[in-house]
Formats: sequence, C-alpha cells, structure tokens
Amino acid sequence: MFSFLAQAAATTAPATDGFKFTPALGMFLAFVGVTLVITYFSARKATGSAAYFAAGRSIKGWQNGLAVAGDYMSAASFLGISGIICLKGYDGFMYSVGFLVAYLTVLLIVAEPLRNAGKYTMADLLAYRLKPKPVRAMASLSTLTVSTFYMIAQMVGAGGIIKVLIGVDFVPAVIGVGVLMLVYVVFGGMLATTWVQIIKAILLMCGAFALSWMVLGQHGYSLGQFFDSVSTATYGGSKAPVNLLDPGLAYGATEKNPWGAVDFLSLALGLVLGTAGLPHILVRFYTVPDAKTARVSVVWATAIIGVFYILTTFFGFGAATFLKLSELPLDAAGKPDGNMVAPILARVLGGEWFFAFISAVAFATILAVVAGLTMSASTSFAHDFYTNVIHHGKEHRPGQEVRVARITAFVVGAVSIFLAIKLRSLNVAFLVGLAFAVAASANLPVIVFSVFWKRFNTTGAVTGLAVGLGSSIALILVSPSVMGTDSAAMIQGAPWFPLKNPGIVSIPLGFLAAWLGTIFSARDMEAEAKFAELSVRSQTGLGAEKASSH
Repeated sequence: MFSFLAQAAATTAPATDGFKFTPALGMFLAFVGVTLVITYFSARKATGSAAYFAAGRSIKGWQNGLAVAGDYMSAASFLGISGIICLKGYDGFMYSVGFLVAYLTVLLIVAEPLRNAGKYTMADLLAYRLKPKPVRAMASLSTLTVSTFYMIAQMVGAGGIIKVLIGVDFVPAVIGVGVLMLVYVVFGGMLATTWVQIIKAILLMCGAFALSWMVLGQHGYSLGQFFDSVSTATYGGSKAPVNLLDPGLAYGATEKNPWGAVDFLSLALGLVLGTAGLPHILVRFYTVPDAKTARVSVVWATAIIGVFYILTTFFGFGAATFLKLSELPLDAAGKPDGNMVAPILARVLGGEWFFAFISAVAFATILAVVAGLTMSASTSFAHDFYTNVIHHGKEHRPGQEVRVARITAFVVGAVSIFLAIKLRSLNVAFLVGLAFAVAASANLPVIVFSVFWKRFNTTGAVTGLAVGLGSSIALILVSPSVMGTDSAAMIQGAPWFPLKNPGIVSIPLGFLAAWLGTIFSARDMEAEAKFAELSVRSQTGLGAEKASSH
C-alpha cells in the first residue's frame, strides 16, 4: 500500500492536457471555500494556549471520533488500500484489518491515561513523574521526526494524485496543499483543523458507501455473487483467472523475496502498535473535556474506521471485476498504478460528476492529514521544547507559546514542501512505514512503561526514545527500501538488512532499551513516589486539565 506514495509522484496522467477547469476542480474549490470560512471563525476563537492547541477542550465525543477517523484515514487508506486489494487481493485486505485492530491498542492503553495526565502533547504524560527537560527534548525530537516523514510522503503523493485528477503540475500542487495546510493551522489552530477533519471524514464515508453500493448493484446486491466474481477475477496482469481471495499474492515468500512473509509481519506490527504512538492521533485526545469523552471518541473512531475498511473490500475487489489494465495510468516502472483504482471505478460506475466527488474526497483526505501532522509538530516544539526545555515551563511573554507554534508551523510546512519537491523522483514510500515504525519503537514503549511500571525512570525513557528512534532510521537506511544495485536506489550496494519494514526488530529494541536503561541506572525515588499519583489520575481523571482551563 505504501508504494502508492512513490508511484503517485511519477504517475502518467490519463488523457490530461494540462490545467483545465473540471467538475473535480470545482468540487476542490468548494471544499476549500467551506474550510476557509470555518478557519475564519475558528481564528476568532483561537486566543490562548488551550484554545489554539486543544480547541478549548470543547470538542464532543462524536465530533472527536469523526476527527480522529478523518486524521487516521489518510490517502494511503483511501487510495492505497483499494488499489492493493484490487491488484493483490486478500493480502491487501490484511492492511484494512491491521489499521482497524490498531485502534484497540489506542482504546485500551493510551487514550484515557493520556487525556487525564497530559495537557497538550505526549510528553506531558512522560514529564508527569520523570525529569521534564530530557524526556520532553527527546519526545519533541521523535514527534518532529514522525510528523515530518509522514507529511513529506503525503505531500509527494498529493502532488502526483492532483496532477492526474485535475491536470495541475506537481510543484504547484504541492505548494498549494502546503499553503492551505498552513492557513488552517496558523490561523485556525486545532479548532479549524478538527473541523477540516470532520468534514473530510463525512465526505469520505459518503463516497465509500456510494461506491460500495454501486459495486454491489452490479452484482444484483448479492454478496455471494460478488465474491464468486472476485474468486475468478482476471486482474493484476494475469491472463488466466486468479482467485483474489487466496492469500500470498503480495507477501508470500518467493525466490526473489524469501523474506516476504516476515516483512509483512513486520509491517503489521508497525501498523498495529505504531498507531498508539502517532503524535497527530495522540494530540486529538486533548481536545475533549474529560477522559470519559476521550473513550467515547475512540469508540466512535473505531466504529467509523471499521465500517470504512470493510467498505474498501467492495470497491477494492469490485475494481478487479470491472476495470481493465488499460484503464489505469502507469507508474514509473510501467505497471498499472493501483493509486487511481477508486477514482476510475467511480467514473466507470457513476459518471464524471461522481468521479469529481471521489477526486475531491481524495484531495480533502490529503489536506486534513497534513494539517493534523503540522498541528502536532508545531504544538510539540512550542510546548515541549520552547516553553518547557528552554524556558523551564514558563512562557517568556504572554501568548509567546502560541506565536512560537505558528512560526514552527511555517518552518515545518516550508521544509516539507521543499523536501517533497526534491524527493519527487525518489522512492519515498518507506517514509510512511518509517513513521509508524518510529512511533511504535520509540513512543509506545515509554508511554506504556510510564503508565504501568513503577520502577521506570528518566534514563529508561531517554534510552528507549533514542534507541527506538535510532534503530528504526538505521535499519531503514540499510534496507531494500534505500539500498540496492539498480539505478533507482538511493544508496548503491546490496542491502545489509533484508526487510523493508524494521518494526519486527526495532520495536523489541525500543522496549528492551527502555527496560535496560531503567534497570542499570540509579532508582529515582521521586519518580516512583509519583507513580501512585499518576495511576489514580490516569484512571479517575482527578486533577486533570478541564475544559474551563485557559
């Protein structure tokens, strides 16, 4: 699925002769217009840190559930999963299962303690009973790393997809997405970002339901007839019928790739455990008034995400029964680009206006996710590093924290735009996998140990964050994603590490490093003394930041 990001940047547009006004562009502009109006009104309320960083803690459970779902269902989910299900069948559907199961980790381990013990960022939870400066500095570095990698990959994909859909060249498309993202974050703060995500989630679910219903309609609204067609599909470049319900088409071990099944397991671990450490997902739990609402929002998000990923089955497999290879654009390698499966299926079944609607949904998907990533990165730097590391937990001047966050958003946005343009011709698909791997290897171990292990101390937290972050990046750099003997490889030479996804190694290393760092360092009696207090607060919410705090 993550390969869609690299493919998108080099996709050849089907029958597009440069920029022209189309129904898809009209719907893009309508979405942008509505969200800019929301940003204008949000900007009038974004006064004070709690209002800017946490939407005044005024978001209701169902609203936050929609926003979390909107933040989580990225272009990789909507375009990538439908494409890989279409081309690779059952193996592609396992992505949907992994993304859904990931939210059980969030629900059972992360959401409630995070909301009760923190204020604006993940590091608030860690700093509750550990020494704040070192853990905040490392947590901020991890947050910026995850957010930047994820954002670059999304924007590279955005440039390629928008070029295909409406004929706008790659560079102006990336710059346009970046500028809109900055408008939402800089002026509207978390409130505007939240409503962009809510609108995007509603549009995405409407599009997914409509497309699935059209697919079922072509099979007499019979699930049996639908799956019979899938079991005899001739898609994926195969001239003979292939049963797409059989596992192993994408990730079975082959002579060329004997590590296929292990690599898939490694990716699955990153997806399932990494979600609970993704910064742009974690900050969403600070926008609600209390822990009960945080739990409610996760239940809503899980239900919405679950329904969505079930629907990907219909338009992913459905495309395999309707589309021909010649109807898809080609990627850089000259193979059918699964990226465009959902929009082209929409055109075939629903005509030009439905294609325009699905295209607008794809654009809204990218825009909402990059806005959420920028918000989490700027919040972490301003709150964790600037205020709590440099200024010892006190604002240098009133409102300075929000000003620093806005400046950081500009810097992060500009860097992401620049790198997305520079990396457009490279295989950057590994960046999303790396973001999940870093989140699972660095962030999750320290969150779990901080909440559930009394002996855990500052040395363990810093060691776990550093090793999890470092090992993820190091293993990716020596993996087939980066190293290779062909001309497209970023580093020439045989890969030192056989897997494209480092999670199966880096996640245990992150937990082990956090444990060893704690065991082989002096006991921190102050941290242990605060453990009981943190336990009570994380489970009951006593003393937690309330909606009325500003």
